[in-house]
Amino acid sequence: MSKVKMIYDADPYLMPYKDRIDARHGHILDVRRRIAGDGPLSAVVNNHLYYGMHRLGDGSWVFREWAPNASKIFLTGDFNNWKRTSEYALHPVGNGNWEIRLAPMFLSHGDLYKLYVEWPGGGGERLPAYVTRAVQDPVTKVFCAQVWDPEKPYEWKHGRPGRRPHPFIYECHIGMSSEEEKVASFDDFRRNVLPRIKRLGYDTVQIMALQEHPYYGSFGYQVSNFFALSSRFGTPEDFKRLVDEAHAKGLAVVMDIVHSHGVMNEAEGLGRFDGTEDLYFHSGPRGRHPAWGTRCFDYGKDGTLFFLLSNCKYWMEEYRIDGFRFDGVTSMLYMDHGLGRDFNGYGPYFDDGVDEDAVTYLALANMLVKELDPAAFTIAEDVSGMAGLAAPFAQGGTGFDFRMSMGVADNWIKWLKEIPDERWSMGEMWWRLTDKRADEKTVSYAECHDQALVGDKTLIFRMIDKEMYFSMHKGSENVTVDRGIALHKMIRLVTAATAGDGYLTFMGNEFGHPEWIDFPREGNGWSYSHARRQWSLADRGDLRFGCLRNFDEAMVHLLRRERVLSAPPELIVQDEQKKILIFKRKNCIFAFNFSATGSFPDYGFSAPAGEYEVVLDTDEAEFDGFSRLRHGERHLSLHEKSANGNPAYEDSLFLYLPARCAVVLKKL
Repeated sequence: MSKVKMIYDADPYLMPYKDRIDARHGHILDVRRRIAGDGPLSAVVNNHLYYGMHRLGDGSWVFREWAPNASKIFLTGDFNNWKRTSEYALHPVGNGNWEIRLAPMFLSHGDLYKLYVEWPGGGGERLPAYVTRAVQDPVTKVFCAQVWDPEKPYEWKHGRPGRRPHPFIYECHIGMSSEEEKVASFDDFRRNVLPRIKRLGYDTVQIMALQEHPYYGSFGYQVSNFFALSSRFGTPEDFKRLVDEAHAKGLAVVMDIVHSHGVMNEAEGLGRFDGTEDLYFHSGPRGRHPAWGTRCFDYGKDGTLFFLLSNCKYWMEEYRIDGFRFDGVTSMLYMDHGLGRDFNGYGPYFDDGVDEDAVTYLALANMLVKELDPAAFTIAEDVSGMAGLAAPFAQGGTGFDFRMSMGVADNWIKWLKEIPDERWSMGEMWWRLTDKRADEKTVSYAECHDQALVGDKTLIFRMIDKEMYFSMHKGSENVTVDRGIALHKMIRLVTAATAGDGYLTFMGNEFGHPEWIDFPREGNGWSYSHARRQWSLADRGDLRFGCLRNFDEAMVHLLRRERVLSAPPELIVQDEQKKILIFKRKNCIFAFNFSATGSFPDYGFSAPAGEYEVVLDTDEAEFDGFSRLRHGERHLSLHEKSANGNPAYEDSLFLYLPARCAVVLKKL
């Protein structure tokens, strides 16, 4: 039996860190053995089945909580007029656990409740740590736990969609998915947005803000109740119906999960839950994120480890989630959260500044996901580029299936802000788009939700700016808009076609949504006008937005149909003078002319011998182009003197490449 090749065997620059990588690998195995023995990890990660409110087979209720520092705990709510009485006092049952059992008539579906926790020197109202339903009073804005025991639980109708070796991901936010100025619901999204995603050709829906969060404007990234589906979007049954219908359409559902930090709030969150500040978090300065104003988990504590691992299992089993995009991984990995740190070189990935407990947790979470569903997948949001993060655990990695290629979007912003497109370097573009570790899979994107937030700009807004409001009618003649439309399509195509193993877009960006995202807040008069998606702009036949949507749809369907991402891209031409970039991938050739003014007839380049058909070009009228090329036109390679000046004979193609245009040819 051959020995498994470790990540340092394939990358000689990692060899100096061999001992640290082996020690990290061994530590993860030690922790796994300590908590699960030789059995499956999924068999022991069941805190959510023990803690919280549960209905028993005889109709009675049991509620359990872990609060080692508590001296008394009371269950208060609608059922007892919110009084702290001995009848509703929890009893200690050992190891910091508390329990109360109640007859069936004491609680009903929909009842509101809280805990009142007393500890030496104080006490306060708390929401249960494992609460699965929390609702906010529309007037007081106070959150309460809610008994959720519907008479008719949702019955699943459809199976899971299967593996996603090369996912095309549609990132979205339920609340801002409606055109109306409101918080949209799961039902709104299911009826109105899921069909759009399916029609566009994306095969994965990545949903943000599912875990309950007190402040809507946090985009869901400051979580208070980790097991609770955000009630502002609807009921658990509503969400299950959404997931089920997505599965029926062949769409995987990935959850944007936040295990990197928790809200500072004590009334809603885990802060000082039993009077101590370090029940789940670090104590002192290390327990507070200096940039986010939140609490930082102590991943070395068993209580935290079981809490977060159980959380992953809960979402996968209760809601049939097909995977997770782990948010804020960089913040988790480093003691200083990666703030102001220079990640040049491999040293910072293995020095004493790494939180090895966080690395261990992430590795265990990836193991757990695969145990629960071998077809499920995980994505790491990491800006540091830690080597091995998305490499298999058996090879010394952390086990993520994919990592986000966050530098790609950063480079598009940099180029658009700092360099006129007529001076863009084809060499730098190729390098930045394809610079990915061979042993790790990546998901690329031109822009995600980050680039759409207030204070930033989407790519098309950077290129067109105020003309978005005045010159997007099809009859308008505006060179600024023409440039923006052309580059918007080319940027997306070159990003998707060079993507490592997956591609992502954010809801509405496929058609160049014209405005930033700004959630209702005091500074904007609590307005929802910028926390929505104006789908009608793409649906109207007199505007140019629909043409961008049409291109995105054609692009995604082509890339998926030809399985383009299943083979690495191969560079053919990198012409700095003419601003031409040409590469081959799988059975397709992608030719880009980024020149602002130069159109080139009979541009020759080497290509495998055969006949080729034009299957997509950004200049089609349907995509708001100038129709300078003919769709379906066929080209036959010629065996003659090299097109690039080499005296030898080779097989070549000769194309007309108009300015600011890209064409895709498929080998027949």
